Amino acid sequence: MDMKLELIPLPISDIETSKAFYIDTVGFNLDHDVQPGNGMRIIQLTPPGSACSIVIGTGMGGEDVKPGSVRNLHLVVADIEGARASLIHRGLAISSVEDMGGVKYAYFSDPDGNSWALQEISPSAKL
Repeated sequence: MDMKLELIPLPISDIETSKAFYIDTVGFNLDHDVQPGNGMRIIQLTPPGSACSIVIGTGMGGEDVKPGSVRNLHLVVADIEGARASLIHRGLAISSVEDMGGVKYAYFSDPDGNSWALQEISPSAKL
């Protein structure tokens, strides 16, 4: 039986600010932005090359989850220095690269404080 993680709800406080951040600054693709009614709005965004997306919105339930409470979502990249440079060029505030013995990380947060890590794993660090 396959189990694929393909959608992660992300609690945010301002839908337009978050949508612009993920599209314009981080470079995620907009999959859809729909308003099916009853105050509900669903925006699905996908990192380039990823099979897993995030969803932000209103009226989807889970309003008790605090914006900014998601920690350490990982975006795995082949070239962390190149990815970091590209994100800096887009205006993202991102940490310097830390090498943890063959696994490299750089960190950033969205406007609400949900945190992200770029991760590069060297072939020698893989099992």
